[in-house]
Order: sequence, then structure tokens, then C-alpha cells
Amino acid sequence: MSVLDGETRKVLMWALVALVIWAALAYVMLPRLWTHHEHQPGIKHMPMVTQTKQGIPGDPIDVGLVGTREDILHAMNAAGWLPADPITLKSSLDIVGSVLLRRPDPQAPVSPLYYDGRVEDLAFEKEVGRSADRRDHVRFWKVLVSGKEGAPVWLGSATYDKGVGLSHYTGAVTHHIGANVDAVRDLLIDDLKAAGMVRTVYQVTGLGPTLFGRNGGGDRYYTDGEVTFARLTTNGEKNPNPPTIVASPPGVGVKNAVWGAAASLLGVE
Repeated sequence: MSVLDGETRKVLMWALVALVIWAALAYVMLPRLWTHHEHQPGIKHMPMVTQTKQGIPGDPIDVGLVGTREDILHAMNAAGWLPADPITLKSSLDIVGSVLLRRPDPQAPVSPLYYDGRVEDLAFEKEVGRSADRRDHVRFWKVLVSGKEGAPVWLGSATYDKGVGLSHYTGAVTHHIGANVDAVRDLLIDDLKAAGMVRTVYQVTGLGPTLFGRNGGGDRYYTDGEVTFARLTTNGEKNPNPPTIVASPPGVGVKNAVWGAAASLLGVE
């Protein structure tokens, strides 16, 4: 009996050691290897998830822009993303008619989300289907008056609306988002680059790799956890050259490879 107890204690001890090593790697050492904010150190301690009006965690922050409000308006228009209408009785009726009658509404309003206690400063969308029930859209908040490049910094949340339904949490009517938020982030940046509105592209750490995230409507999402930034051209001037792509630190590449493998094994890609 004493031998068995000794073996049991040994197994438990090694299990405890393994648990401590795993926790140190997962929560301390590895995150430090891929956490990077050298391009925008001013956002290092900012939250990377939006919230609903009720304070429920919303969509993740996954995209950033550097430039003035006018620079953003010029760039998004050139890229084919239209500003969303404000929520009024008329715009609300229009979007209902768009969904029910399957007719276009390219500037349909978006539901408000909050970041640091305030609603989005700007919102844009890009039609996907024949009505407003399916669309790519993005919300932006101005978070720094002057970032590392000496221009305003905006954080955004880009997602794909795949249809209208009821919130899994509140029962309210809402759009449901597609799980792959990184795809919309990359689409937006690619559209801005194709329009010649970008000077530099780089990434900083956002939420971190997430396989089973849930937004304010209860929709699942997954992300590599990076925020892709685009430094915009000024005054709507077109960049005649391809934008400069600044590589992320090597640790980020390792993290993305591990995350991609995990996502593939779990069937979320």
C-alpha cells in the first residue's frame, strides 16, 4: 500500500510540475515572445475588445488606421467602402425593407458598439449580397491624437454580417457575424492597398490568438489576435508605389504558425 501511495504521489507531483510549466509557457513566457507594440506603443495597455451598450464583450479589435478623419474618409471611399447611415427611423425602415424585399441598401446603419465607454466615431460597409443582411463592415474609434508617426491613431473592428437573427444573449434582433474576423480585416487592408491609399502596413498585438471567442450577440469568432495597421496617404493622394510592409518579430511568426495548426486541427478554418 505504501509503495502504491508513493507511486501515486510521484505521479501527482509530476502532473503538478507539468501544470506549472504549461501555465508559465501559456500565460507568461510565450505571450512575451509574440507581444509587440513597437510601432504604436501608445495602445499597449488599451482594451482589445469592444462592448455592447449593456457592457457585454463585443467584437474584437482587429484593424487600425493612422491618419486624420479626412484621410480615412478619402481612403475608404476610394477602396469602395461607404459610410454607414446614422440610426434614424427612416434608415431603420430602409434596412428592414432591404432585408425583407431583397433590395440593396449600401449605406445601411450599423448597430452601435462601444469602446472605452463611447460609441464608434466612424462606420463603413461594403455590400456582399443583394440586401443589407449580408455585408462586410467596420467601426472605428479615434484612440490617440498623435501616435508614433505623429498622426491620429484609430482602432477598428472589422467583421462580416452573414445574416439577421436574434441575439443568443438578449433575444434582440441583430446581425450575426461570420466566425473568421481575420478574413474581413485582411480584405479591408487589401482594398485600401489596391486603391493606392496606404503608405505602410504593419501589425501590433491585439486580443491575442483566440479560437472560441463570443461577441455581444453570442456569435462565435476566431482570430490570430493581431491588429493590422495601415498608415494612410494624406489628402486622398494616391501612393504611386506599393506600400511598405513592415515584418513582425520572429516570435509572431511562430505564434501564427502554432495558432494556424491548432485552428486547422479544430476545424475552424
